[in-house]
Amino acid sequence: MPTEKHPFEPFLPPEARMLFLGSFPPQPHRWSMPFYYPNWINDFWRILGLIFFEDKNHFCLPGEKRFDEAAIQAFCTQEGLAFYDTACEVRRLKDNASDAFLEVVTPTDIPALLRRIPKCKALITTGQKATEVVAATFGCKVPAVGESLLLEIPDQDRTVMPGCDRASQTIQFWRMPSTSRAYPLPLEKKAEAYRRLFSTE
Repeated sequence: MPTEKHPFEPFLPPEARMLFLGSFPPQPHRWSMPFYYPNWINDFWRILGLIFFEDKNHFCLPGEKRFDEAAIQAFCTQEGLAFYDTACEVRRLKDNASDAFLEVVTPTDIPALLRRIPKCKALITTGQKATEVVAATFGCKVPAVGESLLLEIPDQDRTVMPGCDRASQTIQFWRMPSTSRAYPLPLEKKAEAYRRLFSTE
């Protein structure tokens, strides 16, 4: 079966304080914009609209089934929110967007991403497969949904000071509910979990 390369470049604002990692974008015919969480029936941007603006439609273009990509990118740059996925090459075992039928061919080099955003203090996964890839990458446990654990990530680009075994970046690894509507939790409940993430950052 053919493989698919990731269609987007990592979105890494210089002042990024959080890195969101999903699994992989859906097929292009499901996009409402060429950016992360592009599927119109994925509620990621509605959740952020509720949390930051008390309006789930804040990032929706009026009268259209599209998200406002320009407003989203400006907001994420201002808030220091970075985005990529845990796979940069996949194979779809079925012709759909389900993670259950997504084979990771080439996982993302997550430490390399983090080295590009040294102010980042939180790594957030937005689904089960993404969480499993992160746990496998760092050899850590899988947090419960809505919970987190602390990761010490060696930073190969830093000079290790005398007397220290290694240089590292401390990251809080959060596992959040999937924003896909296939995940059986009401929008408001998902927003509560994400609100806790932002309030504890």
